[in-house]
Amino acid sequence: MLIGELRSTLTGCKTVLDVGCGSASPLRFLSGMHLTGLDGYARALDEARERGTHDEYVLSDVKKVGEVFPTRRFDACVALDVIEHLEKEDGWRMLEGMQKLATLRVVIFTPNGFMPQKSKDGDLQEHLSGWTADEMRSRGYRILGMYGPKCIRGEYANVKYRPRALWVLISMSCHYLHTRTHPEKAAAIYCVKDVTK
Repeated sequence: MLIGELRSTLTGCKTVLDVGCGSASPLRFLSGMHLTGLDGYARALDEARERGTHDEYVLSDVKKVGEVFPTRRFDACVALDVIEHLEKEDGWRMLEGMQKLATLRVVIFTPNGFMPQKSKDGDLQEHLSGWTADEMRSRGYRILGMYGPKCIRGEYANVKYRPRALWVLISMSCHYLHTRTHPEKAAAIYCVKDVTK
C-alpha cells in the first residue's frame, strides 16, 4: 500500500532524499531514481549500506537537513515514520528544510495524531509528537489516510487484535472503503506537498 503510493507520488522524480532513512526504507523497492539516505543513527545507516538500500548515505541529524546540503537540490524529499520522533518545533524545522531542498515535492508519512512508542537501545524510535491531517493540510499538504482505522492499530502500527490475519484484512478493507479518503479516522497519514519555487 505505502510502496504503491510512493511509486505514484514520485513518478518523474530522478533524485530523492530519504530523510531518516533507517536500515530498511520502503524506497528501496522503487527503481529509476538516485536515492540519498540520511539518518542520525549510525547503526541503522550501516545496516542500510550493507543492504544496498540507497545510492548514497549521509550520517546527520534530520533536524538539520536544510543545512546538510547547502548547494544541492533534490526532486523530492521524503520522510517516512520520522517526524513523530521529533519535538513539534523541530518537526516543523525539518519540514522547512526539506521544502527548501525539494524542487518538485515533499512527502511525509506519520501516525495520525500522537501514538506512544518507546525507544529500544537508543535507536531514536521514541515518539515525541503527533501530527494530524488538519495541521498538515493547513501547511499545504494533500492528505491520504493509511493502514485502516486508527482504533485497530497500536505501537509500531501493529494490529492490536487476534486473530491477526482477520484484523489485517478488516483494516485493509476499511482503508480502501473509507479511511483512505477520510484521513482523520486513519491510523496513519500520507502527506504530499507540491513545491513551487
